[in-house]
Parts: sequence; C-alpha cells; structure tokens
Amino acid sequence: MTDIVVPKWGATMDEATIVEWLKSVGDRVAEDEPIAEMETDKATAEIVSPVAGTIVELLVARDADVVVGQVIARVDPDGAGVPR
Repeated sequence: MTDIVVPKWGATMDEATIVEWLKSVGDRVAEDEPIAEMETDKATAEIVSPVAGTIVELLVARDADVVVGQVIARVDPDGAGVPR
C-alpha cells in the first residue's frame, strides 16, 4: 500500500483544503496522475499519485482541512487490496 500525503508547496504552507476528489475508491490511476485538487491560502493545485495502481481509500472528505504530511488516500500498486 502506498500512502498519498499532503505535499508542502512553499515555505509558509502548513495547511490546505481538499476542494475536489478527481478519483474514487476502485479507480485505477497512473503514476503522476492527478487524484485531487487542493487549495491553500495562495493557490489551487493538483495532488498526484506517486505510483500506478488502484485507489483503495480516500481518508478525508471533500472540503476537509488537511495539514502537510497528512495521509489523505491510499493506492494499492497491484490492485489486490481493492474492496469488493
């Protein structure tokens, strides 16, 4: 399982908001494919998957506040952990 964490996009960034999930549990993703949009006090940008695989968990709701380093989703690189 690979954790997707909130990246730090600048020296002053400590928190952000998940504005939109672009993928759902069970969706396949490619490495570097956008899975969510995140908004900080200065910008909106996409969070990408660090690996190819299947989304198995989305751990925060849309419009939720998150902090740098927080795990927000999990990807199974083999797809074996997908809930049925």
